[in-house]
Amino acid sequence: MDDQRYAELFPNSTYSTYSATPLFGGYAQTWLDSREVVGGTRKNYRISLNLYWMPHLALLPIDQINSAMIRKIAGETKWKSSTVKRSAIQRLHTMFECAVNDELITRNPVGSIELPAKAKKPVDPFAVVEADVIIAHLYKELTGSMQVYAAYFEFAFYTGMRPSEIAALRWDEVDTEGRVANVCRIVADYKIEERTKTREARRVMLNSRALNAVEVAKGVAELRGKQSRRQHKQSPYVFPPTKNFEFIQQASVTDKHFKAALVALKIRGRRQYNCRHTYATMCLMAGMNLGFIANQLGHSVQMLLSTYARWINSSEDWSEVGKLEQSLIGTKLVQTETVPL
Repeated sequence: MDDQRYAELFPNSTYSTYSATPLFGGYAQTWLDSREVVGGTRKNYRISLNLYWMPHLALLPIDQINSAMIRKIAGETKWKSSTVKRSAIQRLHTMFECAVNDELITRNPVGSIELPAKAKKPVDPFAVVEADVIIAHLYKELTGSMQVYAAYFEFAFYTGMRPSEIAALRWDEVDTEGRVANVCRIVADYKIEERTKTREARRVMLNSRALNAVEVAKGVAELRGKQSRRQHKQSPYVFPPTKNFEFIQQASVTDKHFKAALVALKIRGRRQYNCRHTYATMCLMAGMNLGFIANQLGHSVQMLLSTYARWINSSEDWSEVGKLEQSLIGTKLVQTETVPL
């Protein structure tokens, strides 16, 4: 007689309650296998579960695991950072929430566990003049098919698209006459994924600088087509690498040119992701509509406000100070007129 049959015949048995409920280790594997996520995300979940939770919970039935156990494990674990701790607890919460939905447990034991405050990566955009100097330097230093990298960064600075989105941008998604690009895929784990980070496609309007980058990339594509040594002469991607690949598989390909430009120009080093932040702050400082900017970036307006509040405020701060100054000056004038000499 197996455990399942025993549980059916003796539903009130302590043994049946214990053995018929899946163990944490088995359920975690089943849950992970059922997740429709990209390889990199699946790997991160697996590492987190194996490293922090499996050593303590693997052999326990999931309905025997309570909040006190999890709180004790979390408290005794030497976390690398608050971000790692937050992610590990969130992933465990998601797994137990699935167990609740599967009617294996009645409540999520992770629900009462306090999460560390979320640490945000600093937004550190380049000044507009810095962006233009970097682009000009890349066009000057990179020649031939290497100019695709200069075009890549001009496009990055003047569209605000994510690096993974630019790397996956195809020619058939760019309409130069309509001046738009359809963003619907990314590069993740060295391959193309037919989705965006937010899982929603969007249309990015192309300004003159972005269109110039596309034209340069088109010229590079024509040059590549004439080179017999090319394995992929006609890449369907707008910004392919100069080596024998159809698309840029990892950020290090473009990073080396970007970092070299910053060093040569003596500009403070920053991640190339800050090209996106630069575009966002350019738009904000120009007084563009917040909803429009959010749509272009693939953000919600709320996310835009929380990420770029400093720049949203700064565009209006001086006008507010001006109101105060005007009011104070007016007061002084009145006082001067009413106080006798």
